[in-house]
Amino acid sequence: MERRSIAIVIHDGVQALDVAGPLDVFAEANGFVAEGDRYNITVIGPRAQPLRSSNGMSLMPDLSFDQAATIFHTALVAGGPDLPTRPGDPATSDWLCNWGTKAQRYGSICTGAFSLGHAGLLDDRHVTTHWQNAHQLAALFPKALVEHDRIYLRDGSLVTSAGVTAGIDLALALVAEDHGAPIALSCAKRLVVAAQRQGGQSQFSPYLLPPAEPDSPLAKVQAYVMGNPGEAYPVERLAQIAGTSARSIARLFTGELGVTPHDFVESVRIDRARNLLEGTDGPLKAIAYECGFGGAEQMRVVFQRRLGVSPAQYRASFKRL
Repeated sequence: MERRSIAIVIHDGVQALDVAGPLDVFAEANGFVAEGDRYNITVIGPRAQPLRSSNGMSLMPDLSFDQAATIFHTALVAGGPDLPTRPGDPATSDWLCNWGTKAQRYGSICTGAFSLGHAGLLDDRHVTTHWQNAHQLAALFPKALVEHDRIYLRDGSLVTSAGVTAGIDLALALVAEDHGAPIALSCAKRLVVAAQRQGGQSQFSPYLLPPAEPDSPLAKVQAYVMGNPGEAYPVERLAQIAGTSARSIARLFTGELGVTPHDFVESVRIDRARNLLEGTDGPLKAIAYECGFGGAEQMRVVFQRRLGVSPAQYRASFKRL
Protein backbone atom coordinates (compact mmCIF):
# COMPACT_ATOMS: atom_id res chain seq x y z
CA MET A 1 0.00 0.00 0.00
CA GLU A 2 1.35 3.38 -0.99
CA ARG A 3 1.40 5.81 1.91
CA ARG A 4 -1.04 8.31 0.37
CA SER A 5 -2.81 6.33 -2.36
CA ILE A 6 -6.39 7.44 -3.04
CA ALA A 7 -8.97 5.39 -4.96
CA ILE A 8 -12.22 6.90 -6.20
CA VAL A 9 -14.77 4.35 -7.42
CA ILE A 10 -17.07 5.56 -10.20
CA HIS A 11 -19.95 4.06 -12.19
CA ASP A 12 -22.29 4.85 -15.07
CA GLY A 13 -24.38 7.86 -14.08
CA VAL A 14 -21.92 9.07 -11.43
CA GLN A 15 -22.24 12.67 -10.22
CA ALA A 16 -19.23 14.38 -11.78
CA LEU A 17 -18.77 16.79 -8.86
CA ASP A 18 -18.64 13.86 -6.43
CA VAL A 19 -15.50 12.85 -8.28
CA ALA A 20 -13.94 16.16 -9.29
CA GLY A 21 -14.47 17.97 -5.96
CA PRO A 22 -12.54 15.58 -3.70
CA LEU A 23 -9.92 14.91 -6.38
CA ASP A 24 -9.22 18.62 -6.73
CA VAL A 25 -8.73 18.88 -2.97
CA PHE A 26 -6.20 16.05 -2.94
CA ALA A 27 -4.48 17.44 -6.06
CA GLU A 28 -4.21 20.90 -4.49
CA ALA A 29 -2.76 19.39 -1.33
CA ASN A 30 0.06 17.94 -3.41
CA GLY A 31 1.25 21.47 -4.08
CA PHE A 32 1.75 22.18 -0.39
CA VAL A 33 3.48 19.03 0.87
CA ALA A 34 6.79 17.29 0.34
CA GLU A 35 7.06 14.91 -2.61
CA GLY A 36 7.03 11.82 -0.40
CA ASP A 37 3.77 12.90 1.24
CA ARG A 38 1.83 13.60 -1.94
CA TYR A 39 -1.35 11.78 -2.90
CA ASN A 40 -1.36 9.28 -5.74
CA ILE A 41 -4.90 9.39 -7.12
CA THR A 42 -6.53 6.51 -9.03
CA VAL A 43 -10.01 6.47 -10.52
CA ILE A 44 -11.50 2.96 -10.63
CA GLY A 45 -14.51 1.68 -12.55
CA PRO A 46 -16.16 -1.57 -13.59
CA ARG A 47 -14.18 -1.40 -16.82
CA ALA A 48 -11.27 0.64 -18.14
CA GLN A 49 -13.49 2.45 -20.61
CA PRO A 50 -15.19 5.86 -20.53
CA LEU A 51 -18.27 6.10 -18.32
CA ARG A 52 -21.01 8.66 -18.78
CA SER A 53 -21.67 10.88 -15.76
CA SER A 54 -25.10 12.23 -14.85
CA ASN A 55 -24.35 15.58 -16.51
CA GLY A 56 -23.28 13.92 -19.75
CA MET A 57 -19.54 14.25 -19.21
CA SER A 58 -17.40 11.21 -19.99
CA LEU A 59 -15.04 10.06 -17.25
CA MET A 60 -12.22 7.62 -17.91
CA PRO A 61 -11.21 5.23 -15.10
CA ASP A 62 -7.50 4.62 -14.69
CA LEU A 63 -8.12 0.99 -13.78
CA SER A 64 -10.92 -1.55 -13.94
CA PHE A 65 -11.95 -3.46 -10.83
CA ASP A 66 -9.91 -6.45 -12.02
CA GLN A 67 -6.84 -4.26 -12.51
CA ALA A 68 -7.25 -2.55 -9.13
CA ALA A 69 -6.73 -5.65 -6.98
CA THR A 70 -4.54 -3.81 -4.50
CA ILE A 71 -4.75 -2.08 -1.14
CA PHE A 72 -5.16 1.69 -1.13
CA HIS A 73 -4.67 4.08 1.77
CA THR A 74 -8.12 5.63 1.16
CA ALA A 75 -10.97 4.26 -0.96
CA LEU A 76 -14.13 6.29 -1.62
CA VAL A 77 -17.12 5.43 -3.79
CA ALA A 78 -18.73 8.41 -5.53
CA GLY A 79 -22.49 8.94 -5.63
CA GLY A 80 -24.96 9.47 -8.43
CA PRO A 81 -28.58 10.62 -8.76
CA ASP A 82 -29.94 7.16 -9.56
CA LEU A 83 -28.00 5.12 -6.98
CA PRO A 84 -30.82 5.30 -4.39
CA THR A 85 -33.18 3.51 -6.78
CA ARG A 86 -30.70 1.32 -8.63
CA PRO A 87 -30.13 -2.32 -7.58
CA GLY A 88 -26.75 -3.01 -6.08
CA ASP A 89 -23.96 -3.71 -8.57
CA PRO A 90 -22.28 -7.06 -7.73
CA ALA A 91 -18.94 -6.03 -9.23
CA THR A 92 -18.82 -2.84 -7.15
CA SER A 93 -19.85 -4.71 -4.02
CA ASP A 94 -17.18 -7.37 -4.59
CA TRP A 95 -14.43 -4.78 -5.03
CA LEU A 96 -15.52 -2.81 -1.98
CA CYS A 97 -15.63 -5.93 0.20
CA ASN A 98 -12.44 -7.49 -1.14
CA TRP A 99 -10.25 -4.39 -1.48
CA GLY A 100 -12.05 -1.25 -0.35
CA THR A 101 -12.42 -2.41 3.25
CA LYS A 102 -8.69 -3.19 3.39
CA ALA A 103 -7.95 0.53 3.05
CA GLN A 104 -6.95 2.49 6.14
CA ARG A 105 -10.00 4.67 5.39
CA TYR A 106 -12.91 3.76 3.16
CA GLY A 107 -16.32 5.20 2.57
CA SER A 108 -18.57 7.23 0.31
CA ILE A 109 -19.39 10.61 -1.12
CA CYS A 110 -23.07 11.60 -1.22
CA THR A 111 -25.30 8.73 -2.40
CA GLY A 112 -22.28 6.46 -2.75
CA ALA A 113 -23.47 5.32 0.69
CA PHE A 114 -26.05 3.18 -1.13
CA SER A 115 -23.22 1.24 -2.79
CA LEU A 116 -21.73 0.63 0.66
CA GLY A 117 -25.12 -0.52 1.88
CA HIS A 118 -25.56 -3.01 -0.95
CA ALA A 119 -22.10 -4.34 -0.10
CA GLY A 120 -23.23 -4.92 3.50
CA LEU A 121 -20.84 -2.34 4.93
CA LEU A 122 -23.26 -0.07 6.80
CA ASP A 123 -24.60 -2.40 9.48
CA ASP A 124 -24.32 -0.85 12.95
CA ARG A 125 -22.25 2.05 11.58
CA HIS A 126 -22.95 5.77 11.90
CA VAL A 127 -23.27 7.18 8.38
CA THR A 128 -24.65 10.14 6.47
CA THR A 129 -25.66 10.92 2.89
CA HIS A 130 -27.52 13.58 0.91
CA TRP A 131 -30.34 14.98 3.08
CA GLN A 132 -32.87 14.15 0.36
CA ASN A 133 -31.99 10.46 0.44
CA ALA A 134 -31.26 9.91 4.14
CA HIS A 135 -34.70 8.50 4.97
CA GLN A 136 -34.48 6.17 1.98
CA LEU A 137 -31.02 4.96 3.04
CA ALA A 138 -32.31 4.24 6.55
CA ALA A 139 -35.34 2.37 5.18
CA LEU A 140 -33.34 0.31 2.69
CA PHE A 141 -30.60 -0.56 5.18
CA PRO A 142 -32.34 -0.61 8.60
CA LYS A 143 -29.22 -1.73 10.47
CA ALA A 144 -27.38 1.44 9.39
CA LEU A 145 -27.28 4.26 11.93
CA VAL A 146 -28.15 7.07 9.53
CA GLU A 147 -27.54 10.62 10.76
CA HIS A 148 -29.57 12.96 8.60
CA ASP A 149 -27.97 16.22 9.62
CA ARG A 150 -24.21 15.88 9.17
CA ILE A 151 -21.91 17.28 6.50
CA TYR A 152 -19.57 14.34 6.92
CA LEU A 153 -19.07 11.63 9.48
CA ARG A 154 -16.41 9.19 10.59
CA ASP A 155 -17.11 5.89 12.34
CA GLY A 156 -13.79 4.15 12.82
CA SER A 157 -12.28 3.55 9.40
CA LEU A 158 -15.60 4.32 7.65
CA VAL A 159 -16.10 7.87 6.37
CA THR A 160 -19.23 9.21 4.68
CA SER A 161 -20.31 12.62 3.44
CA ALA A 162 -23.53 14.46 2.70
CA GLY A 163 -24.58 15.63 -0.74
CA VAL A 164 -22.40 16.66 -3.65
CA THR A 165 -20.17 19.56 -2.49
CA ALA A 166 -19.93 18.00 0.99
CA GLY A 167 -17.42 15.64 -0.62
CA ILE A 168 -15.08 18.63 -0.70
CA ASP A 169 -15.56 19.09 3.04
CA LEU A 170 -14.81 15.42 3.63
CA ALA A 171 -11.66 15.59 1.49
CA LEU A 172 -10.48 18.71 3.34
CA ALA A 173 -11.01 16.89 6.64
CA LEU A 174 -8.92 13.96 5.41
CA VAL A 175 -6.17 16.32 4.24
CA ALA A 176 -6.21 17.98 7.68
CA GLU A 177 -5.96 14.55 9.27
CA ASP A 178 -2.98 13.64 7.07
CA HIS A 179 -1.12 16.95 6.90
CA GLY A 180 -2.61 19.31 9.47
CA ALA A 181 -5.22 22.06 9.44
CA PRO A 182 -2.97 24.75 7.85
CA ILE A 183 -2.54 22.63 4.71
CA ALA A 184 -6.29 21.99 4.51
CA LEU A 185 -6.92 25.73 4.90
CA SER A 186 -4.46 26.47 2.10
CA CYS A 187 -6.32 24.03 -0.15
CA ALA A 188 -9.66 25.64 0.71
CA LYS A 189 -8.30 29.10 -0.11
CA ARG A 190 -6.93 27.90 -3.44
CA LEU A 191 -10.27 26.35 -4.35
CA VAL A 192 -12.18 29.41 -3.02
CA VAL A 193 -14.45 27.27 -0.84
CA ALA A 194 -15.50 27.52 2.79
CA ALA A 195 -12.59 26.78 5.08
CA GLN A 196 -13.82 23.34 5.99
CA ARG A 197 -17.24 23.00 7.53
CA GLN A 198 -16.22 20.69 10.35
CA GLY A 199 -18.82 17.99 9.90
CA GLY A 200 -21.10 19.69 12.39
CA GLN A 201 -22.54 22.38 10.16
CA SER A 202 -26.07 21.29 9.42
CA GLN A 203 -26.92 20.20 5.90
CA PHE A 204 -30.58 20.22 6.86
CA SER A 205 -32.94 23.15 7.30
CA PRO A 206 -36.70 23.09 7.83
CA TYR A 207 -36.86 25.32 4.76
CA LEU A 208 -35.67 22.36 2.68
CA LEU A 209 -38.78 20.38 3.53
CA PRO A 210 -41.44 20.28 0.81
CA PRO A 211 -43.89 23.11 1.45
CA ALA A 212 -47.40 22.12 2.34
CA GLU A 213 -50.40 23.50 0.45
CA PRO A 214 -50.71 27.16 1.57
CA ASP A 215 -54.09 26.76 3.27
CA SER A 216 -53.54 23.28 4.69
CA PRO A 217 -53.33 22.52 8.43
CA LEU A 218 -49.68 21.50 7.98
CA ALA A 219 -48.78 24.80 6.32
CA LYS A 220 -50.30 26.70 9.23
CA VAL A 221 -48.12 24.76 11.66
CA GLN A 222 -44.96 25.21 9.56
CA ALA A 223 -45.47 28.95 9.27
CA TYR A 224 -46.34 29.47 12.93
CA VAL A 225 -43.44 27.43 14.35
CA MET A 226 -40.89 29.03 12.02
CA GLY A 227 -42.14 32.45 13.07
CA ASN A 228 -42.24 31.64 16.78
CA PRO A 229 -39.50 29.09 17.59
CA GLY A 230 -39.32 30.15 21.25
CA GLU A 231 -42.73 28.83 22.22
CA ALA A 232 -43.45 25.40 23.71
CA TYR A 233 -44.88 22.92 21.23
CA PRO A 234 -46.42 19.78 22.68
CA VAL A 235 -48.35 17.87 20.03
CA GLU A 236 -51.59 19.22 21.48
CA ARG A 237 -50.46 22.80 20.80
CA LEU A 238 -49.49 21.94 17.21
CA ALA A 239 -52.90 20.33 16.73
CA GLN A 240 -54.56 23.47 18.07
CA ILE A 241 -52.66 25.64 15.58
CA ALA A 242 -53.62 23.28 12.75
CA GLY A 243 -57.23 22.98 13.86
CA THR A 244 -57.03 19.20 13.94
CA SER A 245 -56.46 16.36 16.41
CA ALA A 246 -53.10 15.46 17.94
CA ARG A 247 -53.22 12.09 16.21
CA SER A 248 -53.94 13.71 12.86
CA ILE A 249 -51.13 16.26 13.07
CA ALA A 250 -48.58 13.53 13.86
CA ARG A 251 -49.84 11.52 10.88
CA LEU A 252 -49.67 14.56 8.59
CA PHE A 253 -46.04 15.28 9.50
CA THR A 254 -44.80 11.74 9.04
CA GLY A 255 -46.92 11.11 5.94
CA GLU A 256 -46.28 14.35 4.02
CA LEU A 257 -42.89 15.53 5.30
CA GLY A 258 -41.29 12.30 6.49
CA VAL A 259 -40.43 13.73 9.94
CA THR A 260 -42.12 13.67 13.32
CA PRO A 261 -43.56 16.89 14.77
CA HIS A 262 -40.83 16.83 17.44
CA ASP A 263 -38.06 16.55 14.83
CA PHE A 264 -39.56 19.40 12.82
CA VAL A 265 -39.76 21.73 15.81
CA GLU A 266 -36.24 20.81 16.89
CA SER A 267 -34.93 21.49 13.37
CA VAL A 268 -36.57 24.92 13.35
CA ARG A 269 -34.93 25.74 16.67
CA ILE A 270 -31.53 24.51 15.51
CA ASP A 271 -31.82 26.51 12.29
CA ARG A 272 -32.69 29.68 14.19
CA ALA A 273 -29.90 29.11 16.71
CA ARG A 274 -27.39 28.51 13.94
CA ASN A 275 -28.30 31.82 12.32
CA LEU A 276 -27.92 33.67 15.61
CA LEU A 277 -24.62 31.96 16.41
CA GLU A 278 -23.28 32.80 12.97
CA GLY A 279 -24.51 36.39 12.83
CA THR A 280 -24.59 37.78 16.38
CA ASP A 281 -22.51 37.99 19.55
CA GLY A 282 -25.48 37.19 21.82
CA PRO A 283 -24.78 35.04 24.88
CA LEU A 284 -25.60 31.35 24.54
CA LYS A 285 -28.17 31.52 27.34
CA ALA A 286 -30.13 34.24 25.55
CA ILE A 287 -29.97 32.43 22.20
CA ALA A 288 -31.15 29.20 23.81
CA TYR A 289 -34.12 30.99 25.39
CA GLU A 290 -35.06 32.82 22.18
CA CYS A 291 -34.99 29.57 20.21
CA GLY A 292 -37.08 27.57 22.67
CA PHE A 293 -34.42 25.28 24.11
CA GLY A 294 -35.18 26.32 27.68
CA GLY A 295 -31.53 26.78 28.58
CA ALA A 296 -27.97 26.72 27.31
CA GLU A 297 -27.38 23.17 28.54
CA GLN A 298 -30.36 21.78 26.65
CA MET A 299 -29.21 23.59 23.50
CA ARG A 300 -25.75 22.10 23.95
CA VAL A 301 -27.18 18.58 24.27
CA VAL A 302 -29.29 18.99 21.11
CA PHE A 303 -26.38 20.46 19.11
CA GLN A 304 -24.09 17.60 20.18
CA ARG A 305 -26.68 15.01 19.25
CA ARG A 306 -27.75 16.53 15.94
CA LEU A 307 -24.61 18.32 14.71
CA GLY A 308 -21.77 16.69 16.62
CA VAL A 309 -20.47 20.02 18.00
CA SER A 310 -21.38 22.33 20.87
CA PRO A 311 -22.97 25.76 20.20
CA ALA A 312 -19.69 27.40 21.23
CA GLN A 313 -17.72 25.25 18.80
CA TYR A 314 -20.25 25.96 16.07
CA ARG A 315 -19.93 29.72 16.59
CA ALA A 316 -16.12 29.51 16.61
CA SER A 317 -16.17 27.66 13.28
CA PHE A 318 -18.89 29.45 11.36
CA LYS A 319 -19.37 32.96 12.77
CA ARG A 320 -19.54 35.54 9.99
CA LEU A 321 -16.88 38.21 10.38
